[in-house]
Formats: sequence, structure tokens, C-alpha cells
Amino acid sequence: MSAARNRLVNALRRSMLQRAALRRQADTARAAFKPRALIDRGKYRLQAKVDDTAQAVRDEFRSNRLPIALAAVAGTLWLLREPIKEHAPRLARRIQNVASDLADRLRPATAGAAEDIEQMEEDDEALR
Repeated sequence: MSAARNRLVNALRRSMLQRAALRRQADTARAAFKPRALIDRGKYRLQAKVDDTAQAVRDEFRSNRLPIALAAVAGTLWLLREPIKEHAPRLARRIQNVASDLADRLRPATAGAAEDIEQMEEDDEALR
């Protein structure tokens, strides 16, 4: 009877171990279907997709820097087209005024200034 008893004890232990394993699996499955776990899993998968997409964009930009940069500049200018249309004429007038002021400073303003330059040249010759 002791052999039969040992078999029963061993079977009871195996069944207790199986029951504990099944409970752990059921608890894990139950926890996996709780709303918080589902949200966390969704966030993780979404973040993984975003990271993969960002990496692909970085790789493409490294491969094609100039065309993508030109497209980005063109897109930015297109987005700002209305303010540019509004402010471009004023900016052009300002640049034109600055250029004309600079040209006026570089050329002699009057005939008296030309005479002063001739006088300075004569003084330089006299000093030689």
C-alpha cells in the first residue's frame, strides 16, 4: 500500500503544480486584458511605429539631403506666402533706400567736394 500511497502523493503534487501553473497563466491573461494593460500595450506599439517611421525619415534625409531640404524650404515659403506678399514691397523699398544712401555717400555730393579732392591731390604733389 505504500507504493500506491506514494503514487497518489506524487500525483497530488503534480496536480498542485499544474494547478499553480494554470493559475499563474490565468492571472497573466486576466492582467493582459485589463484596460490599463491594453492601453499600455497600444502606447508601446504606437511608440514603436513612430520610432520606426522617424528612423526611416532620418535615413531618407541622410540619403537625399538636398532635394528634401529644398522641398522643406519651398513648403515653408508656400505656407508663408501671404505674409511675404504683404511685406515684400516694403522690404524691397527699404533695401533700395539703403543702397541709394550708400551710393550717395560714396560719390561726391557737390562740386565743392570735387575741388577739395583736387586741392588734396595738389598738396600731396607739393609734399613730394
